[in-house]
This record gives sequence, structure tokens and C-alpha cells, in this order.
Amino acid sequence: VQLQASGGGLVQPGGALNLSCAPSGFALDDYNIMWFREAPEKKREGVACISERQGRTNYASSVKGRFTISRDNAKNMVYLQMDSLKPEDTAVYHCATAPWCTSAIATSGHTAHSWGRGTQVTVSS
Repeated sequence: VQLQASGGGLVQPGGALNLSCAPSGFALDDYNIMWFREAPEKKREGVACISERQGRTNYASSVKGRFTISRDNAKNMVYLQMDSLKPEDTAVYHCATAPWCTSAIATSGHTAHSWGRGTQVTVSS
């Protein structure tokens, strides 16, 4: 069980990116899925999650209103649409399974499991 993130890149402040999360060998809607990010000298931060089956979503306050997590069951993919990007969003982003998806997502990064390769997001002018 492993998840691979892709879709990162260099974007100017105010720009947008859409990250993709692909599983290896399992159905994503059987799991809670989170996106978390890691930046140098910063604590790991959970940014968004989507619950298994019902698809309830939660967001860290730092990204709420700017980021949208979604799941396409037909394609077995999870996405993170990131709009109005800020320099402080610069980080390596990972997707992972999670034991729960709650409003405490920002401090739940340590519960991430089964993540694989992350994708670098750089927001800079």
C-alpha cells in the first residue's frame, strides 16, 4: 500500500496547481486520505483530508478557502486543487492514508501512513 503524489511545480504567487495522488494496488475510497506538506525548518502540516466512502472533507485553516480536495472513484485518484497560492505554501506535498479525517487535520500529519514519493511545490516570483 503506497501513494504517489505528482503535479507540483514552480508557480507565481496567486497562481494555481492541481496535485494528483495515485495508489498502488488498492481502492482509495476504502481509506481516509490526507495531503500533508513538509518544508525546511517547519513542522509537518496536514492540509486537507477526505474521508473514506462518504467523502467528508476537512482543511487546515492555513489553506481553507484556497485548496480543494476531491476524489474520483472511477479513476481511483485523489486530487488537491490549490488556488491563490502563497510563498508560504512552498513545500513538498505528500498524500497518505490516515486513521481519521477531522477538523484537526493541521496537527494530524504525524498520523500519515503509506506515503511514497512527494511532489515539490514552489511559490515564488
